[in-house]
Amino acid sequence: MRLVVMADTHVPTRAGDLPEPLWEAVDGADVVVHAGDWADLSLLDTLEQRAARLIAVYGNNDGPALRARLPETARAELDGLRIAVVHEAGPATGRERRCAALFPDCDVLFFGQHNISRPVTRKGPGRGMATGTMTPSRHQHPDPGATGIRRKPAADSRLARPLR
Repeated sequence: MRLVVMADTHVPTRAGDLPEPLWEAVDGADVVVHAGDWADLSLLDTLEQRAARLIAVYGNNDGPALRARLPETARAELDGLRIAVVHEAGPATGRERRCAALFPDCDVLFFGQHNISRPVTRKGPGRGMATGTMTPSRHQHPDPGATGIRRKPAADSRLARPLR
């Protein structure tokens, strides 16, 4: 299964559109995850049309129109991998412990807000991954990419290496 994960796109306020390599990844993905901070309905409309499946939440910069169409938290099972998606996972101190307590039944938590990509290396329930930004920000340059889901024997599903 090919998975594209993004957040903090801020289109069109920060960038006019997503980078073309990211659109190409969306077009080839089985599932697209967006962890909030869209900024405008037009990107949501376009992703709903182009993505085979979209799992998405709103972020702190998203207004009433986006909040009316998106949940604060989303959950899904993808090829046996239980995921959760939120925008805000709180401060770095204690994040892994807090996420494990809030999402004990998920294998991976995707979150946004911080505009910096950072995996959480903790094994077990609630391990997380900050998606970073997909458009230029003061924190980092965009690094659009995709990943795959590979199911290992037994119930231990995990994210595979990035597919580039």
